[in-house]
Amino acid sequence: MRCAALQMAPVIGDVDANLEAALRLGDEAGAAGAEWIVLPEFFTTGVAFDERLAGAAIRPDGAALDVLRDLATRHGATVGGSFLARDDAGVVRNAFLLVPPAGELLGRHDKDLPTMWENAFYVGGEDDGVLQAGELAVGAAVCWELMRTQTVRRMRGRVDLVVGGSCWWSIPEWSPRAVFGRMEIGNAANAAKVASAFAELVGAPMVHAAHAGATECPMPWMPGLRYRGTLEGGAVIVDARGRALARRDASEGAGVVVADVVPGRVPPTAEMPGEYWLHERGLMPAFAWTVQRAHGRRWYRKNVSGRTPYEARSPVRARAQA
Repeated sequence: MRCAALQMAPVIGDVDANLEAALRLGDEAGAAGAEWIVLPEFFTTGVAFDERLAGAAIRPDGAALDVLRDLATRHGATVGGSFLARDDAGVVRNAFLLVPPAGELLGRHDKDLPTMWENAFYVGGEDDGVLQAGELAVGAAVCWELMRTQTVRRMRGRVDLVVGGSCWWSIPEWSPRAVFGRMEIGNAANAAKVASAFAELVGAPMVHAAHAGATECPMPWMPGLRYRGTLEGGAVIVDARGRALARRDASEGAGVVVADVVPGRVPPTAEMPGEYWLHERGLMPAFAWTVQRAHGRRWYRKNVSGRTPYEARSPVRARAQA
């Protein structure tokens, strides 16, 4: 089946602009004959430690679902992507929704653990990420879920296809530049290989969407210090052995990759790791994982929890009215 992975250049915190961009790129994928279209993690907002995200979570049945349904029904495709979704109780999660050509909601996966400063904007979920799409068992996994052994355990030998995406940021070019530069080499290598390594460990092909472009924000608990970096990793489609079928480098910016994929399970060729992490994170990501998690959970309770959803403008409804 023909699959497409979108690569977006998000406007951080601008839900309306990002929904428009997702619809345009999704139409490009549909025009290329894609039967599966995968949008990246946080396709409505991107992510950074930006206060605008505190009020950017939308209803799970709102404008983001409108976009997924419209792409699915108009192009006869199964479409999925994750976004900041605020449920009725005011709780925000990073929710991946999957919609088939008929337009009903097939299922939802809530990312299990927020990464670093993401803790400021949502809380984790508890489902296993395995959704049913007709005869296919589909694993939904986003960003650093692809870094953890527990995600492999949930899906290994159980799924015919893995779908998801990332919003993976670089390590900043702080001084001493030689030290941070070496850290970024390892970070970029992880971003580039996680989808292939995960497919090989699980024994199923993967369609992995991504974000690209420069990003900037304050640093949590570090007054006066700013983060400046890029979103990286690239959109990629890989087979069940982890071999890339199509890839779009982050340097190429927004766009679409398309490839023909054979869904199905194969015996995993990689042994199940015994460690918690599938890949070495490096010193700074390990430090940020701990410190920003502590900061973010407090920030979420104070600034995000219990708010009302942002009422996003639906580009689908706007187009229909026009």
